[in-house]
Amino acid sequence: MAERDNWRDLAERLALAGLGAVTLTAERADTLAEELSERGGIRRDEARALIEDLLSRWRGDAARLGERAGAGLSGVFREVGLVTRSEYEELELRVAQLEHRLGLLERESAELAARRP
Repeated sequence: MAERDNWRDLAERLALAGLGAVTLTAERADTLAEELSERGGIRRDEARALIEDLLSRWRGDAARLGERAGAGLSGVFREVGLVTRSEYEELELRVAQLEHRLGLLERESAELAARRP
């Protein structure tokens, strides 16, 4: 029973390390590898290789999940009629350009009206 709890504790630590894989430092990975080798009966270098493999998988999974979430949200935003920041900024620039042109035309019109007798 105690050995089962040790494995459960170790699995929980590995899962938590996976959640924090992006911020897991080399020192912490070494400590985790040391614990894994002591409790799991495997060599330290094998434990370190296992941790590195898991970290690279978790990082890849996290990146893919982020991409999918972004794509999914983008679709939802489109469906409800929301625009992206870049689209908003592009429209904001176009409105500023149109306001500037309109101001030039109004000024030109006022100058022409002032010249007429």
